[in-house]
Amino acid sequence: MTSAGIVISELTVGYGGPPVLDQVGLRVRPGGTTAVLGPSGSGKTTLLRALAGFVRPTGGRIEVDGKVLTSGQTMIAPERRGIGYVRQDGALFPHLDVTGNVLFGLPRAERRRATQVAPLLELVGLSPDLARRRPDQLSGGQQQRVALARALAREPAVVLLDEPFSSLDTALRAATREATLTALAERGATTILVTHDQAEALSFADQVAVMFDGKFVQIGSPADVYGSPATPQVGSFLGDTMLLPGQGAGPIVDCELGTLTLAEPATGDVLVMIRPEQLVLEEPSTALTARVVSVAYHGPDAIVRLSLSNSTSRLVARVPGHRVPQPDDLVGLAVPHAVLAFPSHRRPADGTEGAPTGPDWRNGRVGTASAGSDS
Repeated sequence: MTSAGIVISELTVGYGGPPVLDQVGLRVRPGGTTAVLGPSGSGKTTLLRALAGFVRPTGGRIEVDGKVLTSGQTMIAPERRGIGYVRQDGALFPHLDVTGNVLFGLPRAERRRATQVAPLLELVGLSPDLARRRPDQLSGGQQQRVALARALAREPAVVLLDEPFSSLDTALRAATREATLTALAERGATTILVTHDQAEALSFADQVAVMFDGKFVQIGSPADVYGSPATPQVGSFLGDTMLLPGQGAGPIVDCELGTLTLAEPATGDVLVMIRPEQLVLEEPSTALTARVVSVAYHGPDAIVRLSLSNSTSRLVARVPGHRVPQPDDLVGLAVPHAVLAFPSHRRPADGTEGAPTGPDWRNGRVGTASAGSDS
């Protein structure tokens, strides 16, 4: 199989009302894996359907391996695009066994070659002994792997995954995701995964594209979008955050946690973003002391909720499971690594809430020229 790069330019899709996708742009390198992450209703599945040829865009361009699939009057039929599609429910045919389901997408002349089913099942981590079972005799994870084997049977250059693991329990989801990644890498397929699961997106892909309201607000490596989110909204969506008011002074910022180092310079009123793993608990002899409000123990780690004296802020720290304090303990706090700061929005004079929820909130981090690109 030859890997194919994907180039999406100014793609707009609507269903008679406001656009679901609004001039979206995305590039996926040949053989790369991109996770499209966003809340429900943000346009993620519509993007996949447009790529697969199931919906006609109202504007924009889609290219795969340099071939124009959608542009103006050009609209290549789904079956001629060389794209495999795995839906959330797997969509297996209940009256066909595993062999019949895997071979269903092939031309009729090739469906009789049942000998090719065993290698495909092994590729997705299934035993060939399952070839004669029907879908209702398989677990949820097995059904999803059969659906992937069916998508790979035609040797597509591109595979689209529409939340294929969301219905599985935690352990089964991890195993199925790992088997899927291995199979896709073995075939060298270029892959786009749609998900609203942050951990899944960060662990599955080499590129993450964060979508809100039909637009990409940030595209980058998993480490970049998590560690350097373009906006507070992106940061909060990708994981727990604390946003504290502060006063920037170049490379440092003063806030309720003291004077902290900034990852990028800032001046004036800012919101300081701190993730729970950045907040370190120490002996209460340090300058900043907090009281433990509650502890949620998870085994490998624990979430500790804290309160500062003379402050309404509630802080959250993630600590190793073997270093868990008890409720009402006094602990010292430190933030040893650089933090991010975003422009602050003061409360308006009329007393209405001035929380950063409008378009200005997406103007990027302090010290950043612009927000995350839509392309």
